Amino acid sequence: MNTTAAFAGLRCTDCGTTHDPVAAGRCPECGGLLDAVYDHDGDVEFSGHGLGRYAPLLPFPREAIVSLETGGTPLVAVPDLADELGVAAAYVKDEGRNATGAFVDRGVALAVTAAGEAGASDVALPTTGNGGQAAAAHAARAGLASHSFVPSRAPFVNKAMINVHGGDMTVVEGRYPDARAAFEEQGEDWYSLAAFENPYRHEGAKTLAYELAETVDLDDTPDAVVHPTAHGTGAVGLHKGFRDLRKHNRVDAAPRLYAVQPEGCAPVVDAAEREAEEVAAVEQPDTICGPLEVSGPTGGRQVLEAVRASGGGATAVSDDALLEGATDLAAGGLTMGATGGAAVAGARRLADRGAFDPGDVVVLVNPTTGNKEEDILRSHLMKQGV
Repeated sequence: MNTTAAFAGLRCTDCGTTHDPVAAGRCPECGGLLDAVYDHDGDVEFSGHGLGRYAPLLPFPREAIVSLETGGTPLVAVPDLADELGVAAAYVKDEGRNATGAFVDRGVALAVTAAGEAGASDVALPTTGNGGQAAAAHAARAGLASHSFVPSRAPFVNKAMINVHGGDMTVVEGRYPDARAAFEEQGEDWYSLAAFENPYRHEGAKTLAYELAETVDLDDTPDAVVHPTAHGTGAVGLHKGFRDLRKHNRVDAAPRLYAVQPEGCAPVVDAAEREAEEVAAVEQPDTICGPLEVSGPTGGRQVLEAVRASGGGATAVSDDALLEGATDLAAGGLTMGATGGAAVAGARRLADRGAFDPGDVVVLVNPTTGNKEEDILRSHLMKQGV
């Protein structure tokens, strides 16, 4: 594989054994999740743009990364929301501006890169929708075939664009666990891009932390980051990214991380409130926000560890609250969908609970463009007579 000098391989988060970078899936020794590790101390320098800018702290060099110019998304100030939250400043990190309109592009770009470097011809994953579109687009760029297993309730635009990008799609009746089961039963020896079971997914996600540290108009990092959470690659990636930055003397402190989930599917929030060490799957998930309806996140324990280590936490919001959050900010000009609305609703709830200080700078992550969820938002407005 064409890897960076600092990349030392993959280590199991359970048993600690190390494995070759070509590995995909779980630890062959114990079944635990794998994580990329590096042999690099001291200062690092970033240059260029996109994900390749951060190659010194990534597994692959700039020239090897499958690029659709992902990254470099804008940080948009929302002063009215800052006043409402009672904080010094609030921003939206608008991940809807990525290549296929979603945060997941960051992780999928590196995962598809790893697949190509490992000599794979086909990649596959179960997905609530956004990941399937990202996989199809990046696989097409890399000259690989992609196979997505998508629940029937996934947004139409994601399903359409999987095919438009040339990807193979299996639509599975039901919800995400049904799509996951179909993926596991398909029997093909395809390279898996499944969240957390492919360690390169959260490696790509950590570049969000690097960008926040560089673009927030402060001497250091934001004080808090609020992230809608399904699989949890965002929260885990942010935690790892800020930990990297502190190790390499790029920042002095890391922000508190807050995971937000809809009340109808909040396994991480439930575990956090019970002070549990493991996340139990939700037996009957039910939320209007399909991209966040992952009832048993594979990386649930890692999400818990990330938010706790940062001094943050987790909170759940109603479907009505997240829809209101999305339409409130959209009315101010941001193209925000229901998924991003969860961050707005979560920040409001956290503010009510006293999670923020008056001098805080708070960043809300908008994981996907509102153009993918316009039917949900329009239905919400119609119910209100708009």
